[in-house]
Amino acid sequence: MMCDEVMAGFGRCGEWFAVNKWDVTPDLICFAKGVNSGYVPLGGVVISQKIADSFKDRVYPGGLTYSGHPLACAAAVASINIFKEEKIVENARSLGTDVIGPELEKLKAKHPSIGDVRGLGVFWAIELVRNRETRKPLVPFNAGGADAKPMVDFANACKAKGLWPFVHFNRTHVAPPCNASADELREGIAILDEALSVADSYYEG
Repeated sequence: MMCDEVMAGFGRCGEWFAVNKWDVTPDLICFAKGVNSGYVPLGGVVISQKIADSFKDRVYPGGLTYSGHPLACAAAVASINIFKEEKIVENARSLGTDVIGPELEKLKAKHPSIGDVRGLGVFWAIELVRNRETRKPLVPFNAGGADAKPMVDFANACKAKGLWPFVHFNRTHVAPPCNASADELREGIAILDEALSVADSYYEG
């Protein structure tokens, strides 16, 4: 089993690695940006003992120009220490269970344009639809021009109140920093609440 933890790892899902939420042991984990909070480009791979042992009998074909770069690795060590000292992973977990999850469920109950909310820790998505029963997306896949207007209008409503959303097709992501406070999240979710009335205006259900 190979787990891609580039976006999901290092606290984002409320665990050091998202796979820790389930009782599985991967053979390989790839990781990147979260390991040093993106301050310096760095990526890596964690391998199982079984895979590591395979290189006892053959040469590992790696180790080129930027491998093990000391600056990037130093940033990673510092970030991991801060994660531990400031309990950032625990904070991300708490924000997901105590703030984001419950608040997004309230928004779903209030706004018909929300087809689904899903996520863990501080890694969530809101799926916007024109019809909950048919799950027709608010905008078509890869929409542009006039077809993208509902999502553009929703995003602009967020920006007008000071929240810069990450929208992708008919989804908006809720992925604040792992060290955000509950009050900061509630402020952002209140802006989402207002902006979702724009998405609701396109609802056809």
